[in-house]
Amino acid sequence: IGLTLVILPLFFFLGLTKGLKITSTNQPMVEKAQGEKVTLPCTFTVSQEDLGPLDVEWVLIPTDNQKKEQTIIMYSVDRIYNDYYEAMNGRVQFTNPDPRSGDGSIDILNLKSADTGTYQCRVKKAPGVESQKIQLTVLVKPARTKCYIEGSQETGRDLTLKCVSQEGSPLLSYNWRKLTGTEELPATSLLNKDTGELSLKNVSEEYSGTYSCVAANRIGTDDCFVVLNVTPRKYLLYSSFCKIRNFCNRKKQEDVPPPKSRTSTARSYIGSNRSSLGSMSPSNMEGYAKTPYNQVPSEDFERSPGQNPNFPPSKVAAPNLNRMGAVPVMIPAQSKDGSIV
Repeated sequence: IGLTLVILPLFFFLGLTKGLKITSTNQPMVEKAQGEKVTLPCTFTVSQEDLGPLDVEWVLIPTDNQKKEQTIIMYSVDRIYNDYYEAMNGRVQFTNPDPRSGDGSIDILNLKSADTGTYQCRVKKAPGVESQKIQLTVLVKPARTKCYIEGSQETGRDLTLKCVSQEGSPLLSYNWRKLTGTEELPATSLLNKDTGELSLKNVSEEYSGTYSCVAANRIGTDDCFVVLNVTPRKYLLYSSFCKIRNFCNRKKQEDVPPPKSRTSTARSYIGSNRSSLGSMSPSNMEGYAKTPYNQVPSEDFERSPGQNPNFPPSKVAAPNLNRMGAVPVMIPAQSKDGSIV
């Protein structure tokens, strides 16, 4: 008998819970774009056995089990409470202002990426309790897409056109196209649709033009463009300039006349010295007695203050005089009594 008393209330309770039933189609996943409105369905029916007050509550289940559920909106005792969740203040409402009609669905307005999560609808009318979960994913279309060039824009170089969207839900895909000229991508190009990189090998001036990148996902697209200007390599221009400059320098050198020969001047100078020495008397030979015949003043010779002014300073070195055909001259010496030795 005791066992029967325990089991009967359990069957009685289970029987009553069948009176309340959620009738909306079970949608485990819903996807919407950022900025749009989404309706999370939750319709239900009650029976005569459900005599308690009606409560409809929506909660956001956290991904971290350590955190508590967050109540989004609630209908209880003929009143709506929609200020539980600050992040959705003014953006969440019951689809039907009177959930007693059997419609406990809610609308979330101006969706944000942070609204992504698992939502649960709970309907209570004692003794009945029913619930249903929905996974909401807020998709963000590509936005703030930027294009830029990485690498030197010189002929013969390798460079990469890059494209990246700073916003956008995965999976994003990228596609490049050329807007000018042949409007076809170069034959050496290699496109990675996942990273948005367009690699160009051994570029030439024909690669120049305007390129556009389109970033896309399931809910939208965004684009950007970049101008590629391939120019000749700098070192080639510099090399050509150097060749022209060297040619001009050689031309100038060829136009300069050769220096005049100083052989005649040297010879006449030596001849004049010979005449002067031949006419010298013993009295004016002082100062030359100790000068060996094989020494001739060098180019750096400068006349000292005490030197005989009759002897002009020489600017011709001895080796140069020999090459010009000069003949060494013996300088006679004078004794103390004035006679020539």
